[in-house]
Amino acid sequence: MSILGWTGRFAAIAAIAVAGLGTVTPAVAEPLFPGGPDIPGVPAIVPTASPCPVVEARACMRLSTNEAWLVDNGRVIFGPTPISHGMAGYETPPAVTRISFKREFHWSTMHNAPMRWATFFNGDMAFHVGPVDSKSHGCVRMTEDGAHRFFDYLNPGDITQVIV
Repeated sequence: MSILGWTGRFAAIAAIAVAGLGTVTPAVAEPLFPGGPDIPGVPAIVPTASPCPVVEARACMRLSTNEAWLVDNGRVIFGPTPISHGMAGYETPPAVTRISFKREFHWSTMHNAPMRWATFFNGDMAFHVGPVDSKSHGCVRMTEDGAHRFFDYLNPGDITQVIV
């Protein structure tokens, strides 16, 4: 046990502050991650504005940076998450569209390939699990986590926006 109890310690600190020998103020520091960690798929600590100009969009994709976000009223709630998109001749076009339907396990008859967590948004284009390091035939390929989050969050009729 120390010589001064809690009351004595508080009185000593107050006396120093009153005497002008020091001030007792909380330390203020810059946040370690101003907008959140720059890790794909990890949400920002402080919600950031969506890069897509359509405020009603619930999903936003930027082709130039291969990133996608989930959005609520213009504020990012998930992302950025890495994506890949259509190769030359099969481009994913910049557009504002709506989610048409989704399937947890979908089989592409056009490309004879599985499409896990498929969320369709522009005709036969969809967000789905796939390699993000190679281009697609127009779909937006995502990591397992990204595709699953998009599948769970988006519903038929929700607005999506693809920007350059």
